[in-house]
Amino acid sequence: MFFRDVIGQEEVKQRLIQEVNEGRIPHAQLICGPEGVGKIPLAIAYARYISCSNRSETDACGVCPSCVKFNKLVHPDVHFVFPIVNKAKSPKVSVCADFLPQWREQLLTSPYFNLNHWLNNIGAENKQAQIFANESDEILKKLSLKSSEGGFKITIVWLPEKLHPVCANKLLKLLEEPPERTIFLLVSEKPDMILPTIQSRTQRMNVRKIDEASIDRVLQTKYSIQPADSLSIAHLANGNFIKALETIHLNEENQLFFDLFVSLMRLSYQRKIREMKMWSEQVAGMGRERQKNFLEYCQRMIRENFIFNLHQRDLTYMTISEQNFATRFAPFVNERNVMGIMDELSEAQIHIEQNVNAKMVFFDFSLKMIVLLKQ
Repeated sequence: MFFRDVIGQEEVKQRLIQEVNEGRIPHAQLICGPEGVGKIPLAIAYARYISCSNRSETDACGVCPSCVKFNKLVHPDVHFVFPIVNKAKSPKVSVCADFLPQWREQLLTSPYFNLNHWLNNIGAENKQAQIFANESDEILKKLSLKSSEGGFKITIVWLPEKLHPVCANKLLKLLEEPPERTIFLLVSEKPDMILPTIQSRTQRMNVRKIDEASIDRVLQTKYSIQPADSLSIAHLANGNFIKALETIHLNEENQLFFDLFVSLMRLSYQRKIREMKMWSEQVAGMGRERQKNFLEYCQRMIRENFIFNLHQRDLTYMTISEQNFATRFAPFVNERNVMGIMDELSEAQIHIEQNVNAKMVFFDFSLKMIVLLKQ
């Protein structure tokens, strides 16, 4: 991953390049922004540029010994930390090193991905991912070694909001007293969930949504999408390249979420209690991470339908199927009930995160929708 491979984000690239060339690289950076904007590709391109022995003013050279190792993500001075689950039937708690082959494959084949994609790749099933407490010992062990190539030692932490409290506190100590020539790159989608003491010891860099023109250009040049379609997809993506890719490739997960959402709204409106209970049991069997993703999808659909109902269709970001449903459903999302629905979805999300019985959570929400849709 080079800077030239990162879609858009020219301003951020220039800032990172300038930091290196002026010799003022912060020892800890918090790179944060919404999903699909290229934060992890930026972090890897930045690490490559720092490590490159023959870099230009715009990018790494690609041919020096360091760059050759980066081509396969096997640089001995670059370490990755990311959410994982315990391996099935393993007698010991897993560490990130156990999943390095899958992690490298993910980054090399599809660097624009989200947590759900990653969990599917490692066969997480219903397990909730986190960065376990014992990962801190692995980090300390790696950073205690001398740099293999005499440069910086770089640790990239993807989704530090998933750090176990024990691991987070040990990382805090490393940030307070960093080893010599060590750089931490924390790549986050929910920085407010990170310990405030960690946030205060990092230099924050906010990565904005990708501009439509950049997404449109990549869709045409790399994916051979026709200009008319690429413009439409770029608008629908709303700055999220993962969403653009999902629009190109049939996404079974999104289709499932859409079908579940439509089913719930129809059953609630028709007051079919028995079917609603069956619906709740189906969603309860999906696993916590997918349930949380589904609730986020529901929030987006309610928000988009409310805007659609206000006749601001140029401000909506829905697929053709979602728009077709919105023409009939949007009138039921209005000023009287939109906040109530969103509040109930937020409460359901909190309960799922707290491991409350999923069947109860979703059946309770479906019952409340009977009342809210009639307002």
